[in-house]
Amino acid sequence: MIKKILVANRGEIALRIFRTCRVMNLDTVAVYTHVDRGSLHVRYAEEAYCISDSPDDISYLKPDKILELAKMTGAAIHPGYGFLSENADFARQCEKEGVIFIGPSADIIERMGIKTEARKIMKAAGLPIVPGIETPLSSIEEARKVAEEIGYPIMLKALAGGGGKGMRLVHSADELDEAIRLSKSEAANAFGNDAVYIEKYIEHPHHIEVQVLGDRYGNIVHLGERECSVQRRNQKLIEESPSPFLKPEVRKKMLDLSIKAVKKIGYYSAGTLEFMVDKNQNFYFLEMNTRLQVEHPVTELCTGVDIVRDMILVAGGNALPYKQSDIVIQGSAIECRIYAEDPANNFMPSPGIIKVREVPEGRNIRLDSSVYAGFEVSLHYDSMIAKLCSWGRTRESAILTMRRALREYKMLGIKTTIPFHQRVLMNDAFSKGDYDTTFIDTRFDKEDLKKRKSSDPTIAIITAALRHYELEKEAAARATTLPVVGESLWKYYGKLQMTANNY
Repeated sequence: MIKKILVANRGEIALRIFRTCRVMNLDTVAVYTHVDRGSLHVRYAEEAYCISDSPDDISYLKPDKILELAKMTGAAIHPGYGFLSENADFARQCEKEGVIFIGPSADIIERMGIKTEARKIMKAAGLPIVPGIETPLSSIEEARKVAEEIGYPIMLKALAGGGGKGMRLVHSADELDEAIRLSKSEAANAFGNDAVYIEKYIEHPHHIEVQVLGDRYGNIVHLGERECSVQRRNQKLIEESPSPFLKPEVRKKMLDLSIKAVKKIGYYSAGTLEFMVDKNQNFYFLEMNTRLQVEHPVTELCTGVDIVRDMILVAGGNALPYKQSDIVIQGSAIECRIYAEDPANNFMPSPGIIKVREVPEGRNIRLDSSVYAGFEVSLHYDSMIAKLCSWGRTRESAILTMRRALREYKMLGIKTTIPFHQRVLMNDAFSKGDYDTTFIDTRFDKEDLKKRKSSDPTIAIITAALRHYELEKEAAARATTLPVVGESLWKYYGKLQMTANNY
């Protein structure tokens, strides 16, 4: 029986897992680096241990140290996403040491982690796959031959890993050599493996994924699908469930085939099958993520299922507490990934200290985040600082709620993608559900972000208040007698609130 959980991760996902642990009356263990000493996930856990070997050590990829801590504390390990979540060697090591790994078996992680192998397995299990090769590229000559056979454009993809790393779109033979060099270099840096393979590029595709959950007794269910087509540089920015694009008959076929496939490979725990869907609604299997997805909250909002809770139950040897007929998908949910990036400056990272933070509240809003006013956003880790979600009985209602939430979400001290998300949620094509993975490049006016000055007067007021406060402090430091303090920050803050209420 699981009584304590160590989360081998950081930030919002660690905090999200800890919250479910608290509901389940499970003790929690956090790990952190020197950089993350002030992170909320460290404060929230009952126990916390630094895994840095030195002040300059920022790595969470410490399988031996994390396993040692799990054994010392008597905890199971939840890997979250990223880091060690799809590391088959780590999962296998946990199995050998008698530590519960909250996820699928090491064998499944390994087989699905090699994307060419996953293509073979899922093709045999009955899923349609994108035309391409099922072994890593061995040479430039092979690449040229394959590309000519399946036809340009093609997509180069890293054999290991995900998150858009190592991916290159190639439109012609003239681009091929350089694209392979760049793809292999990026894959090696990101995953320690420079192997790449080729897939046919589906033009104007939709990126749609199916969430599944299974136990060790052969029970498997799907929790519907997610539309993940709002992307920049192959990185997801906005997700929603259900997809506004899929026809009901196509949705049913995709979900049914997904269940059959994962049953055939004996999958258990949470997992996600990713598909490309062309303009004619033909769908092709891309890959399987054998972990908790970043965007799982939209599925939870539409189904009422706590995916983390059920991953823990399954890891503890329990059967799923429901069957497929019990799963009812209600309404629509949207997730905006909020990044510490400047959308007006080509989405450059924006590290720094968050000076002011106001979060949206109210009905049908969910915010997964681990930052706070005074928190320093580091360059050392992924720039995503929050996931803002909305739910509505209809897609239109979910959009309107998200617009309101984004309008209320304020952060000063760093740049964020909130203005970008506001523009997307106001875009006609998005509102109509008429978008695909090319949306950002073809249907969204990025130049508008550069030209647009913030129309929100609260920003100006907060900025003025902070500047006033800083100037008073500077004057006080220079003065030989007590200064005459002008209007206080709380008065400015009162003006802020009054303005915000009228805006």
